[in-house]
Amino acid sequence: MCELVKIAVIGGTGGQGLGIATRFVVAGEDVIIGSRTMEKAQAGVDKVKELLGDVKNIRAAENPDAAKEADMLILTVPLMAQKDTLLSIKEGAAGKPLMDATGPLESCIGGSATKCLSLTEGSAAQRAQSILPEAKVICAFNNISQTWWMQLKEPIDCDCLICGDDKDAKALVTPLIEKIPGIKVIDCGMLERASIIEKITPLLIGLNIRNKCQFGGIRITGLDKGRIC
Repeated sequence: MCELVKIAVIGGTGGQGLGIATRFVVAGEDVIIGSRTMEKAQAGVDKVKELLGDVKNIRAAENPDAAKEADMLILTVPLMAQKDTLLSIKEGAAGKPLMDATGPLESCIGGSATKCLSLTEGSAAQRAQSILPEAKVICAFNNISQTWWMQLKEPIDCDCLICGDDKDAKALVTPLIEKIPGIKVIDCGMLERASIIEKITPLLIGLNIRNKCQFGGIRITGLDKGRIC
């Protein structure tokens, strides 16, 4: 069991952010939905309460305030909003784990959701680290379909691939993420691995389109078997 923490879902009013926030509320964590305006953040909270009832462990705040009040942050914004959003929470994010779910998809600039953009920094998560050098950036949640988050009666049939340069930060977020039923966290190593993890997203989107479904995910198997020679 891990201790309860305050989690700020920064830019948490879209489908992914609301889904992640809802799952952590169900898990009993103290959740803050952040947005550019208090009105949008409160609208997000209202949507969660419509689903769960009048829960007490969720509230609204503007992004900078949410970041300051939280122990851990989750960024769920489109790539085009990533930089401005990160700069707005720079003070509050310093020294804290920041899980970045940003997907560098071509759809951000009117292209295909099944193709990745090439970023100078190497990945969206590395870009986040360059913008907020004092935060402990972790690439996370990229490979879990948005549809899964709101299937509240079902465990999520997908692993969560993470990577980051701060081992202690990854150790803190791992048991937290694994409070969500069905998810197993797979630590893929240093933050430079984010470029690989983020490229799995368009692959899964393409598979979902091809198979006319919305739940395609990924499981990593065999890691507990050890060596045989």
